Amino acid sequence: MTQYMSRPTEILIDLDALKHNCRIAQSLAPNSKTVAVIKADAYGHGAIDIAQALQSQVAMFAVSSIEEAMELRMAGIRIPILLLEGCFSQQELECAVIQGFDVVMHNREQVDMLAQLQQQKGLTVWLKVDTGMHRLGFNESDVASVFDDLSASQSVNQIVLMTHLSVADEVKNIATQEQLGIFNRCVKQIQQISSQPVTVSIANSAAVQAWPNSHGDWNRPGIMLYGLSPFAEPKDLIEPLQPVMTLTSKVIALRQIQAQQSVGYGNTWTAKRASTIATIAVGYGDGYPRNAKSGTPVLVNGQRAQLCGRVSMDMITVDVTDLENVEIGSSVELWGKNLNANEVAKYADTIGYELVTRMPKRLSRRIGQSD
Repeated sequence: MTQYMSRPTEILIDLDALKHNCRIAQSLAPNSKTVAVIKADAYGHGAIDIAQALQSQVAMFAVSSIEEAMELRMAGIRIPILLLEGCFSQQELECAVIQGFDVVMHNREQVDMLAQLQQQKGLTVWLKVDTGMHRLGFNESDVASVFDDLSASQSVNQIVLMTHLSVADEVKNIATQEQLGIFNRCVKQIQQISSQPVTVSIANSAAVQAWPNSHGDWNRPGIMLYGLSPFAEPKDLIEPLQPVMTLTSKVIALRQIQAQQSVGYGNTWTAKRASTIATIAVGYGDGYPRNAKSGTPVLVNGQRAQLCGRVSMDMITVDVTDLENVEIGSSVELWGKNLNANEVAKYADTIGYELVTRMPKRLSRRIGQSD
């Protein structure tokens, strides 16, 4: 049988780096339990692999939908799972009860679905408060009465009060303190009703790192687990985060071009001198951003080069004129261990979150270890 060389573009997932980043999140809030956010296929890193690696290190996972939660259950993940958007139908809510999922409730329709439950089983409900994000959640004026309704339900075993911070990544923005003030008022109102301590969850990755007064009973780190900072400016940590995903490929062609010759679709990049152009097997069909501009950094044999011309579906072109020892088969890093995805994202007018989350299925994946 004929053996074929596979296309050299692949994703390397470093589970040691993942566990390292999780330990950092936990060390910053040692009195909080960790809900590891692994929605959207663990931000493109592979939800099952990530869950299997973290299930002994964290107390809970969070996903967006019941489909994502069921995928984890079918893969043998047994620790609690939180549905961040709650349930969209009565059938989903009943499934959540059977599977033991925790559910967010952020509107009156979801609370009404709870009243229709036939099962008298212990459900943990996360009551979401809209403190300023203005996407999901109950207004401050309604929280106490909704909490009272949930407390009266025979299906509810525990209630966690939660909110989401809109600008926690802007460390000087007073809006975060205002949101925390609203949330704390809600907590006090509920404490007056129940005369019991209120279990709370506020902090996302940015808040875990920058807003210690947001650390609650449960924290919900997401992007920092994958080694990317949520901040526009670098933030010092005791130990730096380690990127979990590295996107790699190889040089598949080299071209010598003359000054004034152009490269790629639309002739958007023209050489100012005689140049050596490397063609690399990666493109927007592999998740590399099509709107990455000429000048976007690319590592070739560990040396920084610059993207030249438009990104194609399957290929990019890079100016390697000043690099040493570049040949067909030379290794390329698009982002990862040595080139941070956040830096690449700036050249594409986006954020690192989007780059890592958009990875398509055609890319091969390999589970690796830290160097």
